[in-house]
Amino acid sequence: MTLADLGKSVADQFAKAYNRQPRWIAAAPGRVNIIGEHTDYNDGFVFPMAIERYTVVAAAPSNDKVNRIQLRSTAGGPSVEIDLSHPLKPAKKGTWFNYPLGVIAGFVARGSNPGPFDALIHSTVPLGGGLSSSAALEVSTATLLETITGKKLDPVDKALLSQKAEHEYAGMPCGIMDQFISVMGKKDHILLLDCRSRKTELVPMTDPSIEILITNTNVKHELTGGEYAKRRSQCEQAAKVLGVSSLRDADATKLEQARPKMDETVYRRAKHVISEIERTIHAAEGVRASNWITVGQLMYASHSSLRDDYEVSCPELDAVVEIAQTIGSKGGVFGCRMTGGGFGGCTVALVQSDKVPAISARVAAEYEKRTKIKPTLFVSRPADGATVLQS
Repeated sequence: MTLADLGKSVADQFAKAYNRQPRWIAAAPGRVNIIGEHTDYNDGFVFPMAIERYTVVAAAPSNDKVNRIQLRSTAGGPSVEIDLSHPLKPAKKGTWFNYPLGVIAGFVARGSNPGPFDALIHSTVPLGGGLSSSAALEVSTATLLETITGKKLDPVDKALLSQKAEHEYAGMPCGIMDQFISVMGKKDHILLLDCRSRKTELVPMTDPSIEILITNTNVKHELTGGEYAKRRSQCEQAAKVLGVSSLRDADATKLEQARPKMDETVYRRAKHVISEIERTIHAAEGVRASNWITVGQLMYASHSSLRDDYEVSCPELDAVVEIAQTIGSKGGVFGCRMTGGGFGGCTVALVQSDKVPAISARVAAEYEKRTKIKPTLFVSRPADGATVLQS
């Protein structure tokens, strides 16, 4: 289904839910990160791509005179009412509507009160797979509010407002990548984002014979002990030993010189980050040159580093990558790696478009044989970021 068709479908569902047509429809995509994992909080580079899966929000002015917003989701559950005549506060942690609520609060705090309206939210971004369904919800809400209020935000400002909503209302201390790509994605381009300067560059990926195959392992391992916080702390320890403000300012030579002064685990964490920043820059160069063999090799090297040095992979992710390597470039797979924070979720693979059916069938069959779990697979080209479908 095209995005335009998806918008029409959501408009029809809105009409059934509210007995009238929507006036405004906005959409924002989920994402995968092609390479550049756990580099964001080390001031490094990331290389995400918007995917052809979207959160769509349809809305119309409210018929009643109460200053409130009503939210409904096609995923089910009761409708939610947000009273705009009272100060906005987060709901209980884990509540889905904290994401749009935080964005609405951000607009109200800037003096952009959207007034009463009814909205219906529909998403084709898989939930819980590390494909940024939360950022898609935040950014689609922000795009809708821009349309309702007539006050368009600077793209960076819009991404940061959405990130702030996730921090303060959903209680998730995410980096800037997810919201930036959901706002700034462009068809047939991958976004090279400098997490320190927030400078962005859209790198063309116009070769129609190449697609990204996303495999959701359909596992998410719950780990105790605050694994992400622990790794962040280990990176900070390494930077301190190296005498730099962040690992962005270190290189492999400096790291090897400082190795005797470092705990071995801290050394390996730093080794991943320093090498991953370098791989991300080289991968962007490879995409610019349509050098898919090189990009694929960098993706495999990234996965090995995440598995061995950063220790955030899991057997299921490793299984998909091993199957991809077995198929190889002759079978149409140039590279594959885990994407997202790790411990489950999805892999991304750089594949030949005409071989997608055969590759997908083999990955699905072999993965299920190894793990006894059915994976979910789909392909995407680089997609556009947030867009207004109806104003």
